[in-house]
Amino acid sequence: RMNTSKIANMAYWLVSIIAMVVILWYGKNILIPFVLALILWYLKRQLRLLISKIKFRGEPLPLWLGHTLAFLFLFILLAINVEIIYASIQGIHETIPVYESNISIVQHKLDKAFNIDLAAWLIAHPVNGFLMDFLKTVLNSLAAILGKGFIILFYVIFLVLETKVFEDKLRAMYQDENKYKEIIKLLHKLDKSLSKYLVLKTLVSLLTGILSYVVLAIIGVDFALFWAFLIFLLNYIPTIGSLVATLFPTVIALLQGGSFSHALMVLAGIGVIQLLVGNFVEPKVMGNSLNVSSLVVILSLILWGTLWGIIGMIIAVPMTVILIIIFAQFPASRKIAIVLSKDGIID
Repeated sequence: RMNTSKIANMAYWLVSIIAMVVILWYGKNILIPFVLALILWYLKRQLRLLISKIKFRGEPLPLWLGHTLAFLFLFILLAINVEIIYASIQGIHETIPVYESNISIVQHKLDKAFNIDLAAWLIAHPVNGFLMDFLKTVLNSLAAILGKGFIILFYVIFLVLETKVFEDKLRAMYQDENKYKEIIKLLHKLDKSLSKYLVLKTLVSLLTGILSYVVLAIIGVDFALFWAFLIFLLNYIPTIGSLVATLFPTVIALLQGGSFSHALMVLAGIGVIQLLVGNFVEPKVMGNSLNVSSLVVILSLILWGTLWGIIGMIIAVPMTVILIIIFAQFPASRKIAIVLSKDGIID
């Protein structure tokens, strides 16, 4: 029979998991902006480290100037993204009637090419309403994120200020030198893993977005810059993101002119880019830096996607990496880290 300690341990983990899920669900309006701010803080930190390598008259730039330039770069980048998204939202809403009118053309071509009758399905499932609702959901999600831009920037500023005194607080919390060194080692390991993942994944996603924009612009797809931005964003989501990112502009190309040839060109062009970057460039750049099981990645996508939607799916991988590193530090949770890892080696 199970002894009392084992039952108590299982109960502790069960209650902890339930409490964590409840906090993540009901506190998402506060936690999501903070997590996004943390991601921006990591990117700003890497920019500042890159800027610190620049020398003026043989001397590195002052620390305050490095922070200012990094903040300025991020602010300009965010402002450009906001302008692109809002302009695209307005343009897409104006163009929706054209897309809807081309649905009948696509239907006729499908009926003729494959000898199938879509009329009954279209009557039972009005595509006009479906298309409008689908686009509204995507655009409203982006608008909601941008609407919290000020709060996110506010968090980033305070994260920068907190960094200066965080180590002093840790030393005050952990008087024992060995314990303090263990905590610092854990934080450095988390920092190294997350920074490497975010920077490399951002560069890979940026490459995918730029190449996709070139293909979409050459073919002549409406709002090519917006769809390229979505491809860049969705590329953070493993496996599922690349598939959805390919389908988005393909459907728009089909509805734009009712031409299957344009849609096939977009599907082939974006698909080849996703294939080359995902199977050759990204593994070469990322290497084996993420020791996470493929099954665990899929399960974490489902879990975080259910809790936090698109944002949850984007942060699913780094959050899993954090859990593995933390669980590996304690004997009671070390076995969980081994199960979550890719090869069972967590040291």
